[in-house]
Amino acid sequence: MEGSKEALIELAHYKMPFGKYKGEYLVAIPEYYYTWFKQKGFPEGKLGRMMLQMHDIKINGLEELIYNIQREFKR
Repeated sequence: MEGSKEALIELAHYKMPFGKYKGEYLVAIPEYYYTWFKQKGFPEGKLGRMMLQMHDIKINGLEELIYNIQREFKR
């Protein structure tokens, strides 16, 4: 359970390292961007896994959960 908590905190504070949304928190990136990546293929590795998770969060309307984590667990 503790690993899941840490993973969510990391996801909440992770910023896009490239492209149009470089430097933006993943949660702040529009859903359509993730949908496009889902069709074309997410990047390999950690970033791709986080983007897929964020896609799932966004399509289920759970962004507020991530914003709450950002506020509660400052970095």
